[in-house]
Formats: sequence, C-alpha cells, structure tokens
Amino acid sequence: MIDVKTKKRKVSKKTKKSWRKHVDTTDVENFLEEERLEERLGGPVSQRSDKDLFVIDKGTATKDIKLVDKKQRRLALKNAEPKCFSILKPNSLVPDPIVKRNRVRTPEERKDPILRRKELERKAKGILKLKEKLAIKDRALADLKRANRPKRGDFKEDIWNKEDPVLSKIDTEWMTSDTMRHTISHMGLRKRKLPTTLLKKPSVLPAIEAPHPGTSYNPSYKDHQNLLHDIAQKELELMKEEAHLNRVTNKMFKKVSSSEKDENTLKELAEGLPCKENKDQSNNDNNNDDTDIDNDIKSINPPVKNKKKTLVTRRKQKEQKILANKLAQAKLEKKKISDIYKLKLLQKQISIKEKKEQMLQKKRNELKKLKSKETKTLSRVKFEPAEPSFTLAEELTGNLRNVGRIGNLLKDRYKSLQQRNIVAPANLVVKRSKGKVKRFIKPDHKITLKE
Repeated sequence: MIDVKTKKRKVSKKTKKSWRKHVDTTDVENFLEEERLEERLGGPVSQRSDKDLFVIDKGTATKDIKLVDKKQRRLALKNAEPKCFSILKPNSLVPDPIVKRNRVRTPEERKDPILRRKELERKAKGILKLKEKLAIKDRALADLKRANRPKRGDFKEDIWNKEDPVLSKIDTEWMTSDTMRHTISHMGLRKRKLPTTLLKKPSVLPAIEAPHPGTSYNPSYKDHQNLLHDIAQKELELMKEEAHLNRVTNKMFKKVSSSEKDENTLKELAEGLPCKENKDQSNNDNNNDDTDIDNDIKSINPPVKNKKKTLVTRRKQKEQKILANKLAQAKLEKKKISDIYKLKLLQKQISIKEKKEQMLQKKRNELKKLKSKETKTLSRVKFEPAEPSFTLAEELTGNLRNVGRIGNLLKDRYKSLQQRNIVAPANLVVKRSKGKVKRFIKPDHKITLKE
C-alpha cells in the first residue's frame, strides 16, 4: 500500500485562539508530564545515586511475620495507623517551595504576658467572671447528663409509667386540659398533644367480616332459607318504596288534555289584567274613596315638649327604687326560709332529674355505638352497600369442583374500604362526555357539479 502524502493546509496563526487550534502540542504536554512524575518520585533517574535505586540482598528475607496469638494481632492492628489516613499523607517527593510559613497564633499566645499572669493569679484566688461561672455550671450539667444517659440496650425503667415529679406536686384534680397545658408550659415542661387521627381507627368495623353461613357451597337448610328470606324482605322493601314514590308523584296529578292546558295557561297569564268586570269594580271603588276622604290632617310624629324633672320627682323616684330593692331582698329571704321546709320535695325533684339524665346519657351512648358502625359522608355520593350474593336451591352443588363463581373479590374489597371510611364513595364514569365539535366544509373545498 503506497502512502499518499497530503499537502498541508496553510492556516493563519496570528491570534492566540487560532494558534491553539492549529498547533499540535501533545509532545510538549507528554514531556512536561514525565518531568512532573520524575519530580514526584524524587528527581530524575540519571541524577539519583545507586543507594536510592537499588537495595543489597543479604540473604535473609524480611517478610511479615504472622502473629499466632489473637490478642497480639488485635493489639498490633489497634496500634497501627488506619488506612483511611493514607489519603491525607503527601505521596509526592517534591519539596515545599515555601520553607518558612507564617503560623496563626492562638488567642492565648496573642495575650500580653502581664495580663496572662494577672488572670492566672485571679483564677488561683477563686475570683471568676460570670461567663466563666456559667461555663463551669453548664459543663457540670453536661457531664451529669452524659453519666445518667442509658447505654444502648439497657432498659431499666418503664418510660410510659414514669410520673413527672413536677406534675405530681401540682393539684390537677379540678384543672381542665387547657389549664394543665398552660401551667406545664410556664414551668418549662412541654407536653405535646398527639393528633386524634393517630390514636383511633377510621371505623370500628373489622377489615374482613365473616360471611353469612348460607353463602357456603354446602350450607345447612336452615341457614340457606334464612339468607333467602332476608334477601326477599329487602327486595319487598325496595318495591314498597318504589310504589310509594310512584303514588305520590306520577299518580298524584290528573291527566289534562292539550286544549284544557292551553286555557289554564291563558287564565294564569291574564290574571290581574284590566277587563270589563274589573273596570266597573274599579270605578265604584274610586267613588267610595272620594266620599271617605277626611279633611282633618294629623301629623304622624307630633312634637314633644322638653319637660325637665323637678327635685321632688327625682327624690320620689329614688325612694321608690330603694323601696323596690328592699322588697326584692325581703322576698328572697322569705323564699330561702320557705325552701328549708321544701327540702324533701327538692331532693325528690333532683333524684328524678338525675335519673332522667342517666337515661338520656345511656340512650346517647347507644346511639353513639350505632353511629360508630355507620359510614360517614366523605363525599356528595351516598354510600350504597353491595348486594348480597346468594345461590338458589337448584344451583347448589355440594362440592367445590362444580361450584360456580359468585361475586367479585375486587368489588367486595373496594366496598369494604368505602364502608370503613378509608376511601370516599364515588360514581364510576365509564364514558366521558366530550364537547360537540361543529364540522363544516371550507368554501374552496366544495365541489360544484355543472349541469
């Protein structure tokens, strides 16, 4: 194969950019890289002595002696320098160009020797500054806290049954929860309130309810009949409700012909318009009104004269007020005396009221228990329980091999989530309604056939 020599292109190397672009400097970079490597390894090989390059072999191989004892081996590993510190060590033999470097002195070194001596004398006497006193106090508290801190894996005390010494001193019998929280926060203790959603379940109902014994593939006659009876009763209730709605809506109104309907609408629209009969009645009313007009005009709000109270009237008013207060006090005292003789009656009334309140409380608790089992309204769609699955007497097989599929497991789980207030009930949208698009043919696209 003959090498074809290509003619070199002449390029301008006037600027630095064009020089760097069109000049090959790989050989210079390789040479400089070799120089740097030699410097890192301790200088060029030609200038180094034989002692640095070679080692005399005297016959005894100095190999790493493996320690037999486990304790000695561990001690050697403990005393040896960790491998992670090898990254921090310099791996270059190039000497530091700046031999003498400036070192930043510590604040203690920068102090005046006379001032330093005075401070030492002051500390020796036991005279300390407020900052130093607080530092000693904080250090002692930190040491105590570190000493009392339990080690990992030590469970000596029950933190849940532990009583707070500060709270045990306070009389919290008559305090509300808000008052307690306020008192604790002012004493430097904070008691955080957990959200109620974390403490209780969304519903009391179990995740998986036990099915009716009549839904089994081989049920007893009684269980199967009970299941069919319950389903039939529910269906009858639905039919009854549908019939009631039909009776109070469709059958409640009479059927009217179109002509009668038009007449009724015309009468409704013409209501209040002036007709012949209405005109005669209005004329008679006007004549009566003219005769009944009264000439005497009276003002609605007549002017009131500003009549000031005299000293006598003021004194009498004051006396009346004092007298009324005295009578009220006397009446109250009389009522107190009469109440003493009514103690038995009052006690009877209180006991009746207490019994009534207990009964009401019992009813409320029962209602609360019933409501806890019901589903909450989480969305505008009302929760509807799934229809119970059942098999007729003719469809029962008696063995698992010939049993057919009843119900849907996915639907059943989804309904259970809705019933337990975990998922909000919603209607299934199968087909989305799209907006109507108006279509037309462009004028230039129209095809007109010539006759």
